[in-house]
Amino acid sequence: MSGLVNALVIVAVAAIVIARQFRARAINTDRRWWLLPVILAVVALREPGILDAHHRTESAALLVVELLVGLATGAGWAWTTRVWTEPDGVAWTRSTKASVAVWGVGIGLRIALFAVGRAFGVHQDSSALMLGLAATLLVRGGFLVWRAQSLGTANGPAPAYGDGMRSVRREHA
Repeated sequence: MSGLVNALVIVAVAAIVIARQFRARAINTDRRWWLLPVILAVVALREPGILDAHHRTESAALLVVELLVGLATGAGWAWTTRVWTEPDGVAWTRSTKASVAVWGVGIGLRIALFAVGRAFGVHQDSSALMLGLAATLLVRGGFLVWRAQSLGTANGPAPAYGDGMRSVRREHA
């Protein structure tokens, strides 16, 4: 895929994921929550321009940092997401205001990485960003499924950073 198509895929996936995170959603712990991140990673890794041919070491270092930012963003996002079970045992999730801060920091760090790469003359392909987004979604999904499974049948919200732990009411779709 071209860089423009990759960028559009990244923006579309991020917009959908971000928009959906602030609505209460049931978590199906049996579902294949890992499928979208794996597809994004496969698409990103198939691209030949993930590393700059003229700056392999610098490009690889930026890619590693991009992946670390993605992993940290996913963990922070999952940590700031409220998870609770309803009386029927269904686990629900909804992001908190702190999740917005996590996304803001993650986007800021990615912009800074791009600027550092530009300053050193490293060509950065959008596939590295797509791989970082895949890492974010994979870690977040894994942590949320783990948190939902660890709740068992206990009712009430699981602690989420930045959450005043006010009563949680289910939003109707």
